[in-house]
Amino acid sequence: MFSPNTASVLLASTVLLGFAAASPVAALEAEAQPLEKRDYVISPKVMIVDMFGPEGDAWYGIPEFDLLAQNITVSGLSPLYPDVHCTLSNDICQIVTGESEINAASTMSALVHSPLFNLTHTYFFIAGIAGVNPEVATLGSVTFAKYAVQVALQYEFDAREIPANFSTGYVPQGSTSPSEYPQSIYGTEVFEVSDALRQLAIGFASTAALNDSAAAVAYRANYASTTAYTAGSKGPSVVACDVATSDVYYSGALLSEAFGNFTALVTNGSAVYCTTAQEDNATLEALLRGALANLTDFARIIVMRTASDFDRPYAGEADTENLFYADQGGFEPAILNIYLAGIKVVEGILAGWENTFEVGVVPKNYIGDIFGTLGGSPDFGPGSVFNDNPVTTKRGLGRRGLGPKGKRAAVRVGR
Repeated sequence: MFSPNTASVLLASTVLLGFAAASPVAALEAEAQPLEKRDYVISPKVMIVDMFGPEGDAWYGIPEFDLLAQNITVSGLSPLYPDVHCTLSNDICQIVTGESEINAASTMSALVHSPLFNLTHTYFFIAGIAGVNPEVATLGSVTFAKYAVQVALQYEFDAREIPANFSTGYVPQGSTSPSEYPQSIYGTEVFEVSDALRQLAIGFASTAALNDSAAAVAYRANYASTTAYTAGSKGPSVVACDVATSDVYYSGALLSEAFGNFTALVTNGSAVYCTTAQEDNATLEALLRGALANLTDFARIIVMRTASDFDRPYAGEADTENLFYADQGGFEPAILNIYLAGIKVVEGILAGWENTFEVGVVPKNYIGDIFGTLGGSPDFGPGSVFNDNPVTTKRGLGRRGLGPKGKRAAVRVGR
């Protein structure tokens, strides 16, 4: 999610050509077999997941590796981004999903089920830009999420018609007030990924020198007058905090606070809302279903978002100014920081492959969805609906009950 006034910015790949000499990753390319001799499926160690053109472009023309060495057309990918790009060694690949939840889910499902790839040992590295909460981070910051929350999966009243005792027009589904836990759950509301892997990624990214801009420095200074926005007034850094997913491109303090409250509510107070994007829960659902089919490993997911714009205005600024017109200066640093921080993560995984990453980093926390689909009991929500066991067999329609006219009902939460 980024400000519309920056959406037309064209980021040429040549911006990145001046970076330092090639790393050991490049040496792997020389040992790769010629493309025409490949008679096996591709088993990448890292799959970079970007959402639209400028995010994808951040990885092209860099000295460390050449993602455009192989361009593999995969049936079912976005018409705008029909290819998976891979290095000659097949160690690193990249997919661009297209923006929004439907595009992300469709593209990732097509990838997961493609016979061209073996993704069972692949690390999926979601690397995109996002709006940012000035209470937690700032323009250009690099954030790593443990939780992804689908904040707009709620009832909604028009703001002009909300009850007088409501703080927002959004109400959790099946509930009758904004503060009541959702009583009707679809299963994609919350995902939790490996915190052990996240901490390693944070360590790698923290060695990067992050980019900033004069415009971002000037704009974020406006947030210093509000004590709650102290983090927003400082320079970019690497931050552990969580991501909200919404196809609704929202802006303003009231909506941002409402979705921040929902994030805390559905994670039992564990998640810290700091970034807002349009795809992550959709991507994670596709990867979870892949894991259920033994096609992916849900313990091998990293969610990184760099901050391109504030989700709310500073004191005295109009919401429309913040969203439509302000030169926040965060778009280009956010794009560049995808590469600057992301390359450290990719190199860290490859350098530690034999000793650490090939066998996998064992999660110490629950990982999966709100249902407990992959096994274990979620540390948020109503607990596993599968008795702490992974889903391994088909279940009858009576498992969760049928709604009107035989339609399957969503899970109802008893209180």
